[in-house]
Amino acid sequence: MKILLNGICGHMGREVATLCADGYRGAALAVGVDPFALGNEAPVSVKSFKELDIDVISGIDCIVDFSHHSCVSELLDFACENSIPTVVATTGHTEAEIAKIHEASRKIPVFFSANMSLGVALLLELAKTAALAMPDAEIEIVEMHHNRKLDAPSGTALMLADAIKEVRPTAYANCGRSGQGKRVREEIGIHAIRMGNIVGEHEVIVGTQNQTITLKHEAHSRALFAEGALAAAVYVAGCEVGLYDMKSLVGGGKKDAALAR
Repeated sequence: MKILLNGICGHMGREVATLCADGYRGAALAVGVDPFALGNEAPVSVKSFKELDIDVISGIDCIVDFSHHSCVSELLDFACENSIPTVVATTGHTEAEIAKIHEASRKIPVFFSANMSLGVALLLELAKTAALAMPDAEIEIVEMHHNRKLDAPSGTALMLADAIKEVRPTAYANCGRSGQGKRVREEIGIHAIRMGNIVGEHEVIVGTQNQTITLKHEAHSRALFAEGALAAAVYVAGCEVGLYDMKSLVGGGKKDAALAR
C-alpha cells in the first residue's frame, strides 16, 4: 500500500515514515509533502502538492495527514481532485475546516479522528457507559500533553465530552473552569495541562457523594498514534465514499452524525 504522508518532517510524520520503512500493515511511503522539508531530513519529500509528478500521484493508495489543521483545505482539494482516500489526523480544526472535511467526504472516503488510538476509542465507550450507569455523578476530564502542543483542550478531551453528551443530552463542556460560581451537575469540566515531553494522558473522573470511578488512558510513545493512522489508512482505502472515524474502524460502518473534533 503506497502512502502520501503530509507533514513528514513533524514529530508524528517521522513516526509514520519509520513504520512505513518497516512495512507496518503493508504500508510503504510513496512520497512525503511538507513545506519545511529538508533534503537530508526527508529525502523522498517535496514542499508542495504542485511538485508531485503524475506518475507518483497515480500510484498513491491513501493520504495520511499529520501536518497542521490549517493545511486541510489544500490537502482535501488535492485528494478530491485525484480521488485519493484520506486520513486526517490533525487536531484543532475551525468550524470552516470541519465543514470542508464534511464536503470532501461526499466525494472521497475520509477518515477523521482527533485521536488515532484504539485504546482511546475504548475509553470513549467506557466513559459513556459510566455516565449512563451513574446519572447523578459529576464528571471531570483532565488531559496532559507536552509543552509544544498548540491546541487546548485537546481534540481527544472534546471527543470524550461529546461522547458523554450522547447519553447526557443536557450536559455541556466547561473548559478551564475559573472565577466564582457553584458547579452544576450538567457541566463537564475539562482541564488541560502542558508540560515537559508528555506524549498524552486522558483521565475521566466520574464521582458521586459516595464513590468515584477513574478511567484513564496513557500513551507511552507517539508510535501508538502512527500505528493507528496506518491502520486507518488500510481501512479507509477499502471504503466507499463517506466519513469514517475510529469508532467506524472498531465497529465497522460509517461515522455517526456527531463529528469528533
